[in-house]
Amino acid sequence: MDLVNLPHLRRLFARPNDSHKYHNGRVLIIGGSRAMAGAPVLAGKAALRSGAGVVELCVPECVATVAASFDPCLITHHLSSGADGCFSSEGFDDLVLLAMRADIVVCGPGIGRSPSVVCMLKKLWQELPRTMIVDADALFALAQMTNNEITVHDGIRIITPHAGEFQRLLNNPSINIQLSDEQCRLQLENEAYKFAELHSIIMVLKGHHSLITDGVLKIHNATGNPGMATAGSGDVLTGVIAALVGQKLPAFEATELAVLAHGLSGDFAAQALTQLSVTANDIIDFMPRAWLHLQQGIASE
Repeated sequence: MDLVNLPHLRRLFARPNDSHKYHNGRVLIIGGSRAMAGAPVLAGKAALRSGAGVVELCVPECVATVAASFDPCLITHHLSSGADGCFSSEGFDDLVLLAMRADIVVCGPGIGRSPSVVCMLKKLWQELPRTMIVDADALFALAQMTNNEITVHDGIRIITPHAGEFQRLLNNPSINIQLSDEQCRLQLENEAYKFAELHSIIMVLKGHHSLITDGVLKIHNATGNPGMATAGSGDVLTGVIAALVGQKLPAFEATELAVLAHGLSGDFAAQALTQLSVTANDIIDFMPRAWLHLQQGIASE
């Protein structure tokens, strides 16, 4: 395997002897809803397995007990929830306080769709002076904003849509979904490049050989397999990206490396379990093997 970002990999594994948890990144994951209490947990566990020092979840009150029960290594906060099981509009000031003390903020895993979530996402997107990763139903909320509104943001923004989520973001009838899969993918990738450039963001357009672009660079990932097309896999990727950004890797390089490591973990999981049997939890479980493989690759250079 051709190891990308070799200097950053060396930096990632070379921790000072006197480092402590806050040296290694404080990650806040905002998500969860009545139907999807486990999604932010998947992202949180992936972040821990990728070196994050502290991972905090912020979930609606109605699922706080469930979310807190999955993993004692995760710190769980809650805000008020509405009748729909999503975040209510109350408590936004408390959310901002949590976000401001984090190094990196994730918004989206399992967050659901509601007017209050759209309002929350818009405020965070435009006003939060922290690097933020937007995924899952937070992308649905982002799609409710205009192009001009999306262009306004006060920090680095990383989005990780799959093809359907990106088509919703584009709201562009000129995209011909009747084309062959390969032609449609090329069309979407060209649009992704332009979208990232227009809004000054980093995008992972997920899929076979996922595209990572910031509107200047275009990089295709070479790891991963069809077994990773399973619920929660994207939440895991989001957690890995957050962990690497939290460890002070440059955002684009962190994103590229996270996509590579996530796919590599999925490959190890498929080798051991078959593609048919891979789950998001398996991708997390094989993350240590992926990182060990990359660390050994550095040692052999």
